[in-house]
Amino acid sequence: MKAFYVGIDGGGTSCRARIRDAQGTLIGEGKSGSANIMLGAELAMTSIISTIRQAAMQGGLTEQDFASMHLGLALAGAEHKASWHAFMQQPHPFASVTLNTDAYGACLGAHNGENGAIMIAGTGSCGIYLQEGVQHVVGGREFPISDQGGGAVMGLRLIQQVLLAEDGIREKTPLCLHVMTHFNQDVDAIVEWSKKALPRDYGCFSPAIFQHAEQADSLAIELLKQTAQDIEMFLIALHKRGATRICLMGSIAERILQWLSPPVQQWIVEPQHDAIEGALMFAGQDKHNLYAMTQQ
Repeated sequence: MKAFYVGIDGGGTSCRARIRDAQGTLIGEGKSGSANIMLGAELAMTSIISTIRQAAMQGGLTEQDFASMHLGLALAGAEHKASWHAFMQQPHPFASVTLNTDAYGACLGAHNGENGAIMIAGTGSCGIYLQEGVQHVVGGREFPISDQGGGAVMGLRLIQQVLLAEDGIREKTPLCLHVMTHFNQDVDAIVEWSKKALPRDYGCFSPAIFQHAEQADSLAIELLKQTAQDIEMFLIALHKRGATRICLMGSIAERILQWLSPPVQQWIVEPQHDAIEGALMFAGQDKHNLYAMTQQ
């Protein structure tokens, strides 16, 4: 039976898949919703299957080929042991499933399997340094207790400052007005929204923060400076562990370079491959399962 290898990069906002055959030929790619396993194992599996279905159709494959597919999953939330086990206990139609963190997959891809570090800052954030197969991780314990430098924390801070502006405690800026327009000028609507808002809901405000910073909005600049300080904190921690080559990855990190201090900028290098390719590197290899030693 012909084997196929699938790399999955899944976070709080989206899930991306890439299928290759045993010779490395690209079969197809797909994208769907959230695959953060801490938000629910079933939800993540649904997104993964949907994404693989898209990629398979693109390459002329069907669900009958799922049994020939070896999955390498680089998923947000995989560092949480209970979530990892809950996901791995689910039934699936694939030949094999290897699960590690999205940061691990991104780091493997960024340095083509060699030693190196990455700082991911998208909806969430996490830093990882791989040295001779050993992982050194900083942050990445999920919003709201961790993930500094990510879009969700940035969005949360924005909402907090907008409410202070509404109370007359700080100056209203165009960015404040943008947020209030989003909520139809209703503070109560913000409060109600916050009761159910997910990390990606807070993160959706990050593009507006960057846009308003370009227009010299004082609040936007303040938020980006704080985000840069958060990311720099993690970069320094990685450097202290031995990392001298660090890739910035994710929608926030890739735009934050100019906000970092010059000494820290010197450690930054361009990634060689993306997280999906990193996930493909460990597809079908059980030794890369994050909790393989305790898997039932």
